[in-house]
Amino acid sequence: MSLENNENKWFVIVNPVAGGGHGLDHFPQISKHLRDAHILCEPVFTEHKFHATELTVTAINEGYRKIIVVGGDGTMHEVVNGLFIQQKVKPDEVLLAVIGVGSDNEWVRTFGLNNRYADTVKAIADEYSFLQDVGVVSYEESHYRQSRYFANVAGAGFDAQITRKLTHLRKKGHRSSFRATWCLIKSFFRYKSTGIKVWVDGKLVYNNLLFSAAIGICKYNGSGVQLLPEAVADDGMLDLSLFRPIHFWHLLFRFHYLFNGGIYRIRHIIKERGSHIRIESSPEVSVEVDGELLGETPLEFSVLHKAIRVVVGEKFYHQMKEREQQQIAAAEQ
Repeated sequence: MSLENNENKWFVIVNPVAGGGHGLDHFPQISKHLRDAHILCEPVFTEHKFHATELTVTAINEGYRKIIVVGGDGTMHEVVNGLFIQQKVKPDEVLLAVIGVGSDNEWVRTFGLNNRYADTVKAIADEYSFLQDVGVVSYEESHYRQSRYFANVAGAGFDAQITRKLTHLRKKGHRSSFRATWCLIKSFFRYKSTGIKVWVDGKLVYNNLLFSAAIGICKYNGSGVQLLPEAVADDGMLDLSLFRPIHFWHLLFRFHYLFNGGIYRIRHIIKERGSHIRIESSPEVSVEVDGELLGETPLEFSVLHKAIRVVVGEKFYHQMKEREQQQIAAAEQ
């Protein structure tokens, strides 16, 4: 098939082990929805970690300009990094869609997509698209500075520690919500806050013990928790939530604020926003991005404005169009 024909065909990257095997088990159902919507596609299954990154580069080099990810935030993360590794086209010239089947499907929540495959396939067929920002994190690993792109949220401190624990549980085959909840509670009591310095756009905004930090483009991270409820995915800024040391009982009676967008009503949580964030700590703390555990501090975060084009839900798409019209009208007054 010629490269020109591939431009209008969707390249489907399926992670068969996403969601404890849902990628493989649910793909026949997803494939039927794609056929019913007359979406021409070429499915390929990942075989190892970072294979989705390799497949993304290969697909673009073969002329594909539309990619569907059947997986979770981790698979999406690999594909986004593939968009920036390839040198064929600008990353925003590729239309990216996600059908969430993973253990973590937090990215899709921000854009009005849900777990109903038929609804997501309809959004793909209609090609409701949106240019979103992408974060870049620089970190220390094995005494070398490395960097990675991310589309959703990064976490340092306790956030990264719980990612490490949950990843270990999943590798051992423990996927029950009870085990995950118990792991979270146990880790909360065992984790020790660390001395942290945080700079936002060159200004020192925090220098004290810190429990955890969330930095990102979108709102959700971790089973529907709104760690960054005021984040706007195309404003060219990174949102930052700093969690000071907090007693479990104090958090317990305010737990609902983590899910309803009222997180900053908890006085132990500080909000910041900027285009460049630096985090230093003593001792070092780990960082995770899009649910993938990386290296350690010192960390540097920056943002690429409207860097990738993604498929979003119909309601979100129309809300963004209405917002654009309001901004144009305000500018003309």
